[in-house]
Amino acid sequence: MGQHLSESEEMAAAGEVAGESSGTKTKQLKVAVIHPDLGIGGAERLIVDAACQLAAHGHNVHVFTSHHDKNRCFEETVSGPFPVTVYGDFLPRHVFYLFHAVCAYLWCIFVAFCVLLWWPTFGDILVDQVSVVIPLLKLKSSSKIVFYCHFPDLLLAQHTTMLRRLYRKLIDMIEEVTTGVADLILVNSKFTAATFVRTFRGLHARGIMSGVLYPAVSVEQFHESRAYK
Repeated sequence: MGQHLSESEEMAAAGEVAGESSGTKTKQLKVAVIHPDLGIGGAERLIVDAACQLAAHGHNVHVFTSHHDKNRCFEETVSGPFPVTVYGDFLPRHVFYLFHAVCAYLWCIFVAFCVLLWWPTFGDILVDQVSVVIPLLKLKSSSKIVFYCHFPDLLLAQHTTMLRRLYRKLIDMIEEVTTGVADLILVNSKFTAATFVRTFRGLHARGIMSGVLYPAVSVEQFHESRAYK
């Protein structure tokens, strides 16, 4: 878990968790990726790169999301080597600019229900950012869940008023409990791994640790000299 592997190697490791023999050639995986909003950002870039690399290594990859604007997204999600399916785009993003976290939970829960009902053949599922869907996906006992935690949400949220603190206390508890249900937890750096330990002390006490999978960088862009700095 302490090694730093490529996207395809980490997901192959998840496949071995699912029961594949490590002594033979890596078996083709059927991987579902669940991401809340497939826009343009660092989290989306990592997920797109991971999906592209898995597909390039011969694995069957399918990305599921609650929102995908084809005019504001990475090109690979429109013309790349994997399909993107949207469920729940009609659900609200907020309620009068409040309850963003609850709405994000609703989007992903709806997506997860759809995957369970209509796409039952995935052996490995990569869940990004929103952990609340993991216990639901574990209802399909044959699937193994990889959760990618960019940074604990409870450290990013505001806790400014008593009402907000009560609201966040429930959300934060759900985040920790559901994160611990994953078969494999990945974070984006050693710093985030240390933050994960300090934040989710209950998980650390149970021996649940995270592995580090760094975001991919296209090194080819540095091969040629550029006119700009």
